[in-house]
Amino acid sequence: MDNSHTLAGKCIAVLAADGVEQAELDTPVAALKSAGAEVKVIALRPGRIRGMHVHQSADLLRVDKTIAQVRAADYDALLVPGGYISPDLLRQSAPAREFLRQMHALGRPVALMSQAVLLLVSSGLAAGRTLTSWPGVRDDVVNAGAIWRNQDVVRDGTILSSRGPQDTAALVAALIPFFAGEAQLDSHAGAASDPPQEEPSETPGQPLRWLSAPSVGAMLSLALLGMGVVAANRGRRKKRADEHADAFGAVEPPATPP
Repeated sequence: MDNSHTLAGKCIAVLAADGVEQAELDTPVAALKSAGAEVKVIALRPGRIRGMHVHQSADLLRVDKTIAQVRAADYDALLVPGGYISPDLLRQSAPAREFLRQMHALGRPVALMSQAVLLLVSSGLAAGRTLTSWPGVRDDVVNAGAIWRNQDVVRDGTILSSRGPQDTAALVAALIPFFAGEAQLDSHAGAASDPPQEEPSETPGQPLRWLSAPSVGAMLSLALLGMGVVAANRGRRKKRADEHADAFGAVEPPATPP
């Protein structure tokens, strides 16, 4: 289906902070722009924010406006990408929480990816909702009074949530019609939350256990380099001490009387 004009005339706010999962920002933003939307990246500070690929530093991403410069009424929808750091910074920001509350009060569609559902929790809007999220924050969601589903994407009225970076394609497929105002056709409501996982989830990309460890040779080279630096510093201190003694001269002992 051609989505090139589906969101024409709509202005979408993307709320993010340092440590945002870059794939969860870049991929949906590209899809939204392709669908004809105007997209503005809003952050806590001006300039650029640091993206992340799971645990590894990624690109510096340009910020269009700060949270202090925007009004909810100027945007047709809100997207909040996830990541291990960005949602935690946003949930501590009173202006970010208030922006989300205002978007919700205006009936604007809000999409929250992976850990970004924590902003909904801290804004007091999770109770009574059916949501998904990164499984690691499942208990935060349930303790906030929501029903948690271990599914790729869950929609509850004007709130769309996704589980993790591995589900970005499913989120994007649901995001365009959601932001276009398509009515909800199904319901994920249920009496109880899905149970927590038995094992930690592995994110796409490069988990920490895949990161290369220094070889024995590299560690030995670093140790020898450190020893050389220490020896050089000691040599410089001794040289300065000798130069100081030469400059002021040694004290001559008194002459022995004949």
